[in-house]
Amino acid sequence: MRFDFFRRSSEDTGNDAPAHAEAGADGRVAYAMLLDAQRRVIGYRMAWRSADEGSEASGAAGVKALTDTLAMHLNPGSGGWLLGSQMLFVDVTVDALFQSDLQSLPPQQVVLCMGAEEMLDADLRSIVLFLREQGFGFMLCGASGLPEDPELRSIVTHFEVGAHDAETVMRLRQDAQLGHPPVEPIVSRVEDWTAFDACAGRRVSVFVDGAFSNPPVRETEDALQPEALLIVQLMQMLQRNEDLRVIEAALKHDAALTYRLLRYINSPAVGMAVEIHSLRHAVAMLGYSPLYRWLSLLLATSNKAGSPYMMKKAILRGRFVELVGQGMLPASEADNLFVAGMFSLLDQLLGVSMEGVLRKVQLTEAVQQAILSRGGLYGPFVALAESCERDDGEAARLSEALFLSPAQVNAAQLSALVWAQDASPAAGGP
Repeated sequence: MRFDFFRRSSEDTGNDAPAHAEAGADGRVAYAMLLDAQRRVIGYRMAWRSADEGSEASGAAGVKALTDTLAMHLNPGSGGWLLGSQMLFVDVTVDALFQSDLQSLPPQQVVLCMGAEEMLDADLRSIVLFLREQGFGFMLCGASGLPEDPELRSIVTHFEVGAHDAETVMRLRQDAQLGHPPVEPIVSRVEDWTAFDACAGRRVSVFVDGAFSNPPVRETEDALQPEALLIVQLMQMLQRNEDLRVIEAALKHDAALTYRLLRYINSPAVGMAVEIHSLRHAVAMLGYSPLYRWLSLLLATSNKAGSPYMMKKAILRGRFVELVGQGMLPASEADNLFVAGMFSLLDQLLGVSMEGVLRKVQLTEAVQQAILSRGGLYGPFVALAESCERDDGEAARLSEALFLSPAQVNAAQLSALVWAQDASPAAGGP
């Protein structure tokens, strides 16, 4: 049966091969984050944007380009699935269901998103059932309710609901209590955190894109929490190249911070060959510059009331900016690239105005220019990261100005997702 399905794909869509190749070479990946009720990132909804940045690549060509790129960076043959327990949601077309390329992704981690008309088409039942048996999930989009047919009903694992559709959510919960296979309701978009919290109260996961507005920040730096103030003090000591013994003495005032710092240094994200047992050992191995970077990461995650979503977003942005800048700037600038990217969201992370943060944290002029105006040496890289997150159609122009190919941008985005698995507090980081 599998052979017949995928043979049909090659016969029916053989004329599209050049379009496939073109989409894979020139398009780019866009994604939205899936948040649970605690604002933790539990998955991503992936899309493929064509080279003109104005539209989603059409049909099977776009899906093939997307799955090929995702498989290359997230599911390499030797490394296996690199996103742990996180799920990928991929919008698919009818033609794409018959592509063998779907098999390059791990079925248990992938949910195929389809409209009601396509998923419930009787002519597609065999292939849809086959893919469900393989382990792929299916999200039913744009439907008023689950199908009446028990066989089709068993295919649906996720159901797209409106942000204010409490009735459908309740009906899905009741169906599960009656013994039907559970179906997870998911909201595709909310307007603000108030709407998000309403969904969270019903235990519904929500897709949030990079344009999602954040809560307003306070205007005073006095709102910085004690741990954040200590981290700022340590960062300033490093910038002044103060004696290591003085820095160690300051750090000893907070045993929890010392523990978090050492735990992060020994995490897979850092990749040390030996275990680091003390600050002195860390500096002896790598020097002040990496320590400054680690402290910047800890500062970004120091707000106990902060959103895990914002923490993940800042970490992803910092790593992306660092990756796209590698090879274009000297190696000595790598830590500044990371700091510039992550600190561009520091006001939202700490709940303090950017001006208030910069009065406390002494950053280089180039980093400040990137944060405040997207100017200077690092600004164009931060602007590119922001455009990719917002999916605003400017990424192609910004990447071309930096002489970056779409493939390089895609590699940096997906590599950042993998790296953030280990660096994120929600995934065992500091």
